[in-house]
Amino acid sequence: MSEQAISAEKLQELITRGAFNRWLNFTVVKADADGIEVRAAWREEWVVNPERRYTHGGILAAIIDVAADYAIAAKLGRPVPTIDLRVDYHKAAAPGDLTAKARVVRMGSQYSTAEASICDGGGELVASGRGTYFTAPPK
Repeated sequence: MSEQAISAEKLQELITRGAFNRWLNFTVVKADADGIEVRAAWREEWVVNPERRYTHGGILAAIIDVAADYAIAAKLGRPVPTIDLRVDYHKAAAPGDLTAKARVVRMGSQYSTAEASICDGGGELVASGRGTYFTAPPK
């Protein structure tokens, strides 16, 4: 399954079906055989520390998870449940849109792995991670 199963437009429809993903305000920037790129539009509600104004780590983890999941969805044509997720935080994310790039590492019939990285508006790495997803066909 090295070919892209769905277009960026169809991926945009899939990613915005869920209310949480709509709240994160994802825009699919790119989807091709190499992976996907999505932008999450800044929200004031992401701020965890009003004095320092940086984004809560849970928001960054959610963006990593969604990007990795939908890199797999772009190949399968459907999102899949997360089994395991690891996130590394590299620097505080200041207010501003964030861009995540994700790619499938291994596509399996039962379990698949994808990784994602998030950069801020200046292109600096904010967080990265890898997830394992349950890709068996639904019953």
